[in-house]
Amino acid sequence: MATPGRSMVYSFLLFTVVLSLLEMNRGKLASSELFTILGGFISSLLFIVLLTFIGNFQESCGTRTGWGAVLLAETIALIAASTVHRVCITTCFLFSVGLLYEINKLSGMMLAKSESKTKRH
Repeated sequence: MATPGRSMVYSFLLFTVVLSLLEMNRGKLASSELFTILGGFISSLLFIVLLTFIGNFQESCGTRTGWGAVLLAETIALIAASTVHRVCITTCFLFSVGLLYEINKLSGMMLAKSESKTKRH
């Protein structure tokens, strides 16, 4: 498992690469309905990577991550989606909500698993 500092660097690099590719191909992504939906999905991946970066940054500073980090990451992802197409904003938001739900569910499962291990010992 990567340390918070290393994960923060990886997520920032991944954010810059995905954002660059999104902006380089925004003409293609706005050309059809299916590509517009794909542009929203790619923008929601920006949300996840940026949320990982912010969470690791706050963890390395010793503060708790809350809804402020989610709102900041979502705002930046929606702004990036708006440079591609207006429909990308809506699809980015919907995909981001779905991905956030799944990450929250996964986080709860991992927390329950780690708590059960500590109770055994």
